[in-house]
Amino acid sequence: MTDITYPTELTNGLSRDDIIARLKERLDDARFEHCLRVEKTSRKFAKRFDEDIDRAGLAGLLHDYAKQIPVTEYRQVIQNEGFDQALLAYGRGIWHGMVGVWFIEHEVGITDPLVLQAIERHTTGAPTMTPLDEITFVADFIEPARKLDGEVAARKAAETSLSDATLIELQNTLTYLVSTNKVVYPQTLLTYNALIRQTN
Repeated sequence: MTDITYPTELTNGLSRDDIIARLKERLDDARFEHCLRVEKTSRKFAKRFDEDIDRAGLAGLLHDYAKQIPVTEYRQVIQNEGFDQALLAYGRGIWHGMVGVWFIEHEVGITDPLVLQAIERHTTGAPTMTPLDEITFVADFIEPARKLDGEVAARKAAETSLSDATLIELQNTLTYLVSTNKVVYPQTLLTYNALIRQTN
């Protein structure tokens, strides 16, 4: 049970219970529980850094809504709904943020641009990330079930700086992608470069 409620202007009239029911239709239990932890973590960060708690929580709750949508459905949306066709060279690790917002808009009815932007950017980052974007990005990485060294370091950094935590996450992501011979999505590298320039 939770006492979290969201303003109906953010949810297109849906209650949190309505949103939870739609999440459960799309996600297995483990992924669903992860979303609940990210929602809680996002709301905590928003309070800590004086950002919009409801937008942060809603983005955290819905960030992985599209994580387990079949690849065939994604390909159809990318091909038919005006997305950059270069996205077809990637997979759900990228798609569930950038293309996932299409499913959230059409299946859940959430249209708030700041919430959708935070969800869209949580898989790749963006060179001009807002604090809300960073909250979703970092909360996904360091929610309480995450225990790896990089996640612990980012959690510590997030006590005082979202940008520092974001940079640690990006460094870990890039190290993983390079060490496993995976392609780096260009926007992720651009995000890293932008943050490095800000800190130097």
